[in-house]
Amino acid sequence: MVLSRLYSNPQEGSFENPFKKLMLEHAEKLKRDKASLMSDSNEDYLVSLTFADESIPTELESVKQKLGKYLSKFSFKKQQSYQMHKQADKFLPQIAAILKSYGIPEDFKYIPLVESGLDPRVTSHKGAGGYWQFMPATARLYGLRVNGQVDERVDFLKSTHAAARYLKSLYGEFGDWTLVAAAYNVGGGSLRASIRRQKEDNYFKLRLNAETASYVYKLVSVKEVIENPAKHGYRI
Repeated sequence: MVLSRLYSNPQEGSFENPFKKLMLEHAEKLKRDKASLMSDSNEDYLVSLTFADESIPTELESVKQKLGKYLSKFSFKKQQSYQMHKQADKFLPQIAAILKSYGIPEDFKYIPLVESGLDPRVTSHKGAGGYWQFMPATARLYGLRVNGQVDERVDFLKSTHAAARYLKSLYGEFGDWTLVAAAYNVGGGSLRASIRRQKEDNYFKLRLNAETASYVYKLVSVKEVIENPAKHGYRI
């Protein structure tokens, strides 16, 4: 009876099961190790990203955060991007071949996906239109007919050749492909003014309007979602 009462009413200060404590500590350690491994893996992935065969300075915390933001934004979970993948399969090989003939890096083929979703019917509130979202004056400057009767911005082949000529011209001016992408978005004159005013010619350090400041990150993110779909939640 004495022993029965002793075990049914544990005395104050009785010891905790050491095996249970060890198991809990081990489980917590595994959880921390898994989180650390995932963090390291994500870090390695971000460091591996490039644009136009140029590395992205992920050692800058602001760059790393923006990459993470837009990779998440363009993931299949957020975009349900079946249509984007369908358009990419149809058009990107042709765009890549045309760009290559002009000496333009292949990554620029993602511009029309970001600009119009490869839908020629898209028109911006500023008047940009077609696959590559040319403004009328820029389209004419690079050989496209845009008037009341004809709008060659919606002609896939002609507009892609015009875009390649425009990109090549921008590279002749800026000599840096990341700046070329920014200039395509904001215009060469505006980008030149920002570079001159800030005395800075590194896209990742320039202070630009919100759309242009995110433009290269969007291109990289769309590129990754198209080229590594399973990694970003795409399911067939």
